[in-house]
Amino acid sequence: MKQTYISAHLSDAQAAGTRFHVSPIVILAQAALESGWGSSRLAREANNHFGITGYGASNAFWHGGRITARYKRGELLFRRYDSTRNSYLDFARLLVCSYPRAAAMSRFPSDYAKEIAYSPYLSEQNGDNRERYRETLVQLCHEIEPIYSSLNNN
Repeated sequence: MKQTYISAHLSDAQAAGTRFHVSPIVILAQAALESGWGSSRLAREANNHFGITGYGASNAFWHGGRITARYKRGELLFRRYDSTRNSYLDFARLLVCSYPRAAAMSRFPSDYAKEIAYSPYLSEQNGDNRERYRETLVQLCHEIEPIYSSLNNN
């Protein structure tokens, strides 16, 4: 499952990483964490692999489409993308524009994970556990790196 997901989205992560100067490994790790390796409803129905909410102005990668998700505490709007690639590009754009400290640390997974986990990117109001998120993101980076390297060398 992990290798399949990474294979399927390697070029998306590389395109986003190259364009916005963010590590593709960190991008893949965050996508895997947020989308359950692509199995989440948002990933399957809206090409949204990062759980990005459907607020803000349209941009080059997100054209304003939305999907509603219902939770115990109510409803939230999330972005609907016309392609998975645009989800990856929009995430990297958001990271660089809204979380530049995290983006600047993307080549150092532990530092990146700490910065993003303790930023407004996560909402504890939604039940997010910042420390667990940080630990999981670092673990995923370590799991993805050898698969990424193997696929990249083929």
